[in-house]
Amino acid sequence: MKAGNDTQISEFLLLGLSQQPEVQPFLFGLFLSMYLVTVLGNLLIILATISDSHLHTPMYLFLSNLSFADICFTSTTVPKMLVDIQTQSKMITFAGCLTQIFFFVAFGCLDNLLLTVMAYDRFVAICHPLHYAVIMNPRLCRLLVLGSWCISVMVSLLETLTILRLSFCTNMEIPHFFCDVLEVLKLACSETLVNKIVMYFVTIAMGVFPLSGILYSYSQIFSSILRVSPAQGQHKAFSTCGSHLSVVTLFYGTGLGVYLSSAATPSSRTSLMASVMYTMVTPMLNPFIYSLRNRDIKGSLGRLLLRATSLNKGTTAKLS
Repeated sequence: MKAGNDTQISEFLLLGLSQQPEVQPFLFGLFLSMYLVTVLGNLLIILATISDSHLHTPMYLFLSNLSFADICFTSTTVPKMLVDIQTQSKMITFAGCLTQIFFFVAFGCLDNLLLTVMAYDRFVAICHPLHYAVIMNPRLCRLLVLGSWCISVMVSLLETLTILRLSFCTNMEIPHFFCDVLEVLKLACSETLVNKIVMYFVTIAMGVFPLSGILYSYSQIFSSILRVSPAQGQHKAFSTCGSHLSVVTLFYGTGLGVYLSSAATPSSRTSLMASVMYTMVTPMLNPFIYSLRNRDIKGSLGRLLLRATSLNKGTTAKLS
């Protein structure tokens, strides 16, 4: 941070969701349960796709990466919030705040790009089924995943580094449960024009463009599905895309809710609730959506649990 008349601070104070002591145990139990369900559900998706050879396809390669990104995305904010609730110490260092911003932006961007790649995969599978194996070859799939990771890290690094040039006033209170970029910029005493330009660039590049690609892909998918004459073929095609489209709707719906609620009302409480949906509820629901709407995932999870049960019985028999 720049030297000058401004006081250089090394810590921020995260005010969290509520200041009322009697509410803290409830919040701790609720968010701990949600976090454990999120990690366990997404971990099961990853294990299912790795252990079942039938799921070694591009669609499930992207899905396993999305599940890993969801685990990391929610782990960026929730564990720190749980510690703050439990210890009643809500301080976070400047370095810790920058680290949280970096990983939050990185995994948020990665979610966007992976959802876009998955939409393209469904577009090729339904609109060009005869050429699917040629187009979505293993090399292209690996490049798409690697490219998504690299772009996400570079974009996040750009946004994080621009915060280093700022100086901050003595007011260090962040009315949030994590270091949100918008809230951190409000505390800056120096000019934030560059930061806002970078933030708008990231929003357009990582939000608007991917969403436009998804919408275009599904417009082509629906047009192709409607041309399929048998009702059974239409049902199969819709069920194939149903899980992904549900996740896209949930992800972008809650994400846009954060910014729209912030713009529509000055109430930070509304923005906080929208952020909870975006950072916790969406990653938690994704595994349920994919497992409930996807027959292959349900079958693989069933076989995985069956093997785990058989192994446990075998171990118990040996010990006895």
